[in-house]
Amino acid sequence: MSAIQRQVIWSLGFAFVLMGIGSVAFFVVFPISDLSQLWERQLMGIPFIIFLPASIGAFGILFGLISGVFWKSQLSLIGQSLRQIEEGHQAEFKDDCTIYEMQEIHERFQKLNAQLSEKAKVSQRLATEKAEEQEVRIQEIISQERNRLARELHDSVSQQLFAASMLMSAVTETRGEEEGPEAKQLKLVEGMIHQSQIEMRALLLHLRPAALKGKSLQEGIAELLNELSQKVMMDIAWRAEDFPMDKGVEDHLFRILQESVSNTLRHAKAKSLEVLLIKRDGLIIMRVVDDGVGFDEEDRKAGAYGLQNMHERALEIGGTLKIVSVKNKGTRLEVKVPAVSNGDGKND
Repeated sequence: MSAIQRQVIWSLGFAFVLMGIGSVAFFVVFPISDLSQLWERQLMGIPFIIFLPASIGAFGILFGLISGVFWKSQLSLIGQSLRQIEEGHQAEFKDDCTIYEMQEIHERFQKLNAQLSEKAKVSQRLATEKAEEQEVRIQEIISQERNRLARELHDSVSQQLFAASMLMSAVTETRGEEEGPEAKQLKLVEGMIHQSQIEMRALLLHLRPAALKGKSLQEGIAELLNELSQKVMMDIAWRAEDFPMDKGVEDHLFRILQESVSNTLRHAKAKSLEVLLIKRDGLIIMRVVDDGVGFDEEDRKAGAYGLQNMHERALEIGGTLKIVSVKNKGTRLEVKVPAVSNGDGKND
């Protein structure tokens, strides 16, 4: 039941109760001998017994409509403020209302705005400190593991490939200019070994962590997607506006992007991928869109761990994450983070 309907019903009920009480009091003070007088006596050409309830009912409906419209507008204002908070904006609430209760609600919204802004600042500051500490530890671990893997690959696989290459070169030189199926197969094997050596050298050169490593989020997005476009048959486009961010925000957004791109590659079967990073109305917005197969609620439960991880990362920096997916149409992921300043002058 809407506010207008509720106010009309209450006003009608209250009006008829007052009419009943007033009528009883009137007949007690001024009793009448014949009830037909109520029908015979007329006001504006209408019998009194009809005119009185009709006028009372009309008054009740009119008063209920006016009060219902008023309270509906006040409740709509509260709902609009709550939606603004849900979307990550500061709640806007008019302070020119003369009703005490609405003034009190306005004061509570002001306090809530201040608390949410402060919590977002604290969350981002803690995320920045945590990201910096984790990055130092991760860099040390990854550097050690990278060196170990590179050393083991060089000492084992790379050396064996080199020995196989030398052996095949010796075999082909021994056979001279001999032609035939075996010679062609040996040449093919020698070429495969040579190609494996090239790929091994590339692997040794590209052993690196999947973190930003001192780069900005915009640079990390460009490097990740540029490298991805060279390895997969997918139309990849991105646009990242240049604006400063806290280190913790950058790190979490980059991890969310990695998780989203990973899900696209593994599950979406998409032909195109678009990434957008912008700053609008005090919000940092990152959007990832693909034209893949999408998923339904059952698929969402199957990949709940990755989705939950992305949601938690968004919450850690005071943001929100929304995923919209349509079966056989694609998936759209959008992260919104308040661009608040934590005291280091990076965000505004």
